Amino acid sequence: MSFCIRCDNEFIPNSTKQIYCSVNCRQESSREKILERYHIKKRQNRVGRQKRCAGGCGTIISIYNDSGMCDNCLVHKNKFDSFIKDLKGFLDYEKQ
Repeated sequence: MSFCIRCDNEFIPNSTKQIYCSVNCRQESSREKILERYHIKKRQNRVGRQKRCAGGCGTIISIYNDSGMCDNCLVHKNKFDSFIKDLKGFLDYEKQ
């Protein structure tokens, strides 16, 4: 008897090198490893590059900033989105 390294279920291995209890556990583990390698490679590609704000101000931001916008533009975008939402609500109210 062996224990699956993914789900910790007990199983009878078909071969001496079997470490997963099922095909599903093996596939899920492979997907997680591939995703982890993808994120590591993505981070490594960012090193040494300058990243500018996508909000239009051109401010240099951290290469680890995933939103793509500086704090200043992000706040303005949130205020603008909130304003549009309020405006839509007001117009919908007026139509009734």
